[in-house]
Amino acid sequence: MNATAEKFGYPDSLVKSFEHWHVLVRPAQPTLGSLVLVCSDPVGQFGDISPEASTELQQATSAIERVLGEAFQFQKINYLMLMMVDPDVHFHVLPRYESDREYEGLTFVDGSWPGPPDITAANEFPDAVKSALIQDLRARFA
Repeated sequence: MNATAEKFGYPDSLVKSFEHWHVLVRPAQPTLGSLVLVCSDPVGQFGDISPEASTELQQATSAIERVLGEAFQFQKINYLMLMMVDPDVHFHVLPRYESDREYEGLTFVDGSWPGPPDITAANEFPDAVKSALIQDLRARFA
């Protein structure tokens, strides 16, 4: 696995693997259900991903939107491809919420709604809640 996936907790944070893409729970949650979608192709530019990875990206995003929509009823979803620190092709996937969401006894706030997301913001996300979210999303992707 590439260094970007490992930085975001692979394999422990993995909720779904496709052939060319891996869906991981972000260790920090600017919004409830924030994910990282990492390409396994050994490339550092989006334009260099394989045709197969490009085709599979639609399947991955469709599955992500279905799962997060069913789980948390987001109003919008943002895919951010920044790649300023982590070199491998990846997206930060941030479901966006007009109002707070409750999960495992915690309140998750989308503090920058309705503006651009702030990926440096983080809701409280203790390990037990992170583990619950990973297990919940794994079951929903299955």
